Amino acid sequence: MRQALAAEWTKLRTVSSAAWLVAAVVGCTVLLGSAMTASVDTSQCPSPASCQEDTVRLVLAGVWVGQVAVVVLAVLAVTNEYDTGMIQTTLAATPRRGTVLLAKAAVVTATVLAGGTAGVIGSLAAGRAILPGNGFTEANGYPPLSVTDEPTLRAAGGTVLYLGLVALLGLGLGAAVRDTAGALLGVLTLLYVAPVVAALVGDPAWQARLQKVAPMTAGLAIQATRGLERLPIGPWAGLGVLAAWAGTAMLLGAVVLQVRDA
Repeated sequence: MRQALAAEWTKLRTVSSAAWLVAAVVGCTVLLGSAMTASVDTSQCPSPASCQEDTVRLVLAGVWVGQVAVVVLAVLAVTNEYDTGMIQTTLAATPRRGTVLLAKAAVVTATVLAGGTAGVIGSLAAGRAILPGNGFTEANGYPPLSVTDEPTLRAAGGTVLYLGLVALLGLGLGAAVRDTAGALLGVLTLLYVAPVVAALVGDPAWQARLQKVAPMTAGLAIQATRGLERLPIGPWAGLGVLAAWAGTAMLLGAVVLQVRDA
């Protein structure tokens, strides 16, 4: 396993696009979160104290776009090898297909978690600087953002875990589909189209059911720190739904890798 990990790390760090994609995860998460935070202020509410804005979720909203770079990074970690034919060399060096996939998962996930952590820390720092100027002050019921606050810590840590699970989802589908465009379309459809479909459903009961199983809607419930009773699913339960999607994708990828390349 150690040799497989070293090989996958070498492959990932020597591909120039990997560094750019990690930078995109950080940059998009921080910049979009900052832009959305700057666009909201207490003047839009009847009174500053009655605003009830979930500022933590607001500053972390950049993940909506940052996750695209995560998906691309994860999918390319598998499909690039099929495009170039390098997968044959990889499997010759490490005949155990499961070991290959686990090594890829470990390296890609660790890289994404590092980038996600940087993005989340940057977003919280930017939010801490922007929010007071928009009326979100301690006097109005909005103390400065701090990871010493349990809901904020849960939202921040959960967001990093969310990105790691999205990486596993992309990696698993990439291994199953073996085609970059097809895998990207599949993952992005699950993430972005499923919530739209749920929102278009007229029956409130079915709408709630679909929101509970849509990977992005359920997974990003982890960011909520206010109004938890209004969420279609609880924060940790929602992250569990995304974990189930990611696990299913990885299992499918492992089966396909074993059957087709055995």
